[in-house]
Amino acid sequence: MDSKAAQAGKGGPAVLFARNQLCALVRPGLAVDTASLLDRLLDPGVKLGTSTPRAAPSGDNAWQVFRKAEAQKPGAFAVLENKALQLTGGPASPQAPADRSLYGMLVAEGKADMFLTYCTGALAAQREHPGQQIVRLPDTLAVGADYGLTVLSTAGPAAYRFAMFILADGQRILAKHGFTAPNLNGAPP
Repeated sequence: MDSKAAQAGKGGPAVLFARNQLCALVRPGLAVDTASLLDRLLDPGVKLGTSTPRAAPSGDNAWQVFRKAEAQKPGAFAVLENKALQLTGGPASPQAPADRSLYGMLVAEGKADMFLTYCTGALAAQREHPGQQIVRLPDTLAVGADYGLTVLSTAGPAAYRFAMFILADGQRILAKHGFTAPNLNGAPP
């Protein structure tokens, strides 16, 4: 990973310290697994929740999933774009009570049968609503975000200690919250 700081001569290269992927948060009782996910997403009887594209990164990533689906099943993009209920991230989106998962709440209220969200959000929702399932996207649909860090060359010793904490103990903490921690051999959530 190259960082803008490294390009400008102000820091080192960025080091990948965490990844987050989109997952499907699924209501209890809806039969779906990784292999059947695309068919269930396309099912007209399944309410699909997403975040709002151009307003929330997970919404933009959901549309990337739709484009990947189009490559597998022509016509899938239009179906998914038309049925996607943009329930979060927009100006009129509902708010969850403090310290609660909005995604889990929306699925629990029946606003969506499946919600494409980051695995970290799905894990938090499942902790509040144990019957909700988390289904990983197949590799052919997988979309996510990589997070890197760099230390500026003008930073003091405390910044280097903090970076080392993130690359060791911090990754274990992040893995418990659903991030993939690449330096922990891809520890699953």
